[in-house]
Amino acid sequence: MVAHAWLGFMTLRPPDPVARSPAARRLVLVDDDRLFLDVFSANLRSAGFEPVCFDDPQAALAALRAGSGACACVLDLDMPGLDGLSFLRAAKAEGIELPIVFVTSHGAPMFEEQALRDGAVEFIDKGRGPAIILQRLELVTRPRDAGPAPTAGTGATAAEADLASGRLLLRCRSRRALWNGEEVPLSRTEFDVVHRLVTAGGEDVAYRQIYDAIKGEGFLAGPGEEGYRANVRAMIKRIRRKFEAVDADFACLGSYPGFGYRWRDDA
Repeated sequence: MVAHAWLGFMTLRPPDPVARSPAARRLVLVDDDRLFLDVFSANLRSAGFEPVCFDDPQAALAALRAGSGACACVLDLDMPGLDGLSFLRAAKAEGIELPIVFVTSHGAPMFEEQALRDGAVEFIDKGRGPAIILQRLELVTRPRDAGPAPTAGTGATAAEADLASGRLLLRCRSRRALWNGEEVPLSRTEFDVVHRLVTAGGEDVAYRQIYDAIKGEGFLAGPGEEGYRANVRAMIKRIRRKFEAVDADFACLGSYPGFGYRWRDDA
């Protein structure tokens, strides 16, 4: 069981249920594995978060509907009754704008691609361990106007000025992308990828450089040493589709087969 691998981490950082940080941030945590909930919630508290735990996804969805006061929802993928993707779609259909993060043992690229396409802001494999997961949650829940996070390689762009390239305008503080004045509904991760490509000034950006910009240097994913390439290809495909939905003639994302991608200024 995944939670067993976390027990040592919990022992090293015991939670203090009384002396919480005054800046504690509430997270709705949904997972049918009670042991994982107990261990992970303890680590979240020690990191300054305030987890509200549910092992029943229907009850969690009802809590979000009623107004949870949370800054994000952390969600498992494979759950009985209401799986994670169905939970995400239901939340979006009901207008719940809370950022949703998947933390799951099902880390295959096809699940990640579907979750991000449906509106999740992050998708993390439980096997990466608590230190990496907590770092990703810090980035997701960081206020948009708080400036860049101190950790390198995260694609932090929140404190930068707006960036224009031809018909593209990137509003970096709010992570919004406008094409010809029309908003392109990019996720935060997708925005960071576009930002990395645009700031390369027309130069080719390697698969590894793109992945480092959004996951941190050396982050591994997929089978083999270069399994991350499938994740990058899937992400670029999603980004192209979103721009093409706004402009059928969009052609600024160029590829260098076997190496990476570049942003071609259309102006």
